[in-house]
Amino acid sequence: MADLSAHHVGITVADLEETLAFYRDVLDLSVIDRFSVGGQAFADAVDVAGASADFAHLEADGTRIELVEYEPEARGSPAAGLNQPGAKHVGLAVDDLDAFYEALPDDVSTISEPRTTESGTSILFLRDPEGNLIEVLEA
Repeated sequence: MADLSAHHVGITVADLEETLAFYRDVLDLSVIDRFSVGGQAFADAVDVAGASADFAHLEADGTRIELVEYEPEARGSPAAGLNQPGAKHVGLAVDDLDAFYEALPDDVSTISEPRTTESGTSILFLRDPEGNLIEVLEA
């Protein structure tokens, strides 16, 4: 079997520009690539008739986060809670979680204030503009 290496973590979004602005401006991640893909080979590969998509790749200290907006857009998928099978989140580390939390804009939705777990890790979950979960932690 071939050796695998991680390339990216992907998040499908409805509004790429709004969500990208959040990851870039609020989370301070760098945009490293923007591109669009379409055509029959892409539609076949993603199993969506007539699919095309716009992509943005962001750099998060060695982890590439891919935001992708598809056409046609699927409707009706509820955001999963953390304890639901198939739930997803992006985990990002900071040196000072309390300072990060205090610097968040007022309109950023968080699940709670920073909490220190039994393992000694301090965590905070927030949501991007589309409700996707992001864990910010201080180990």
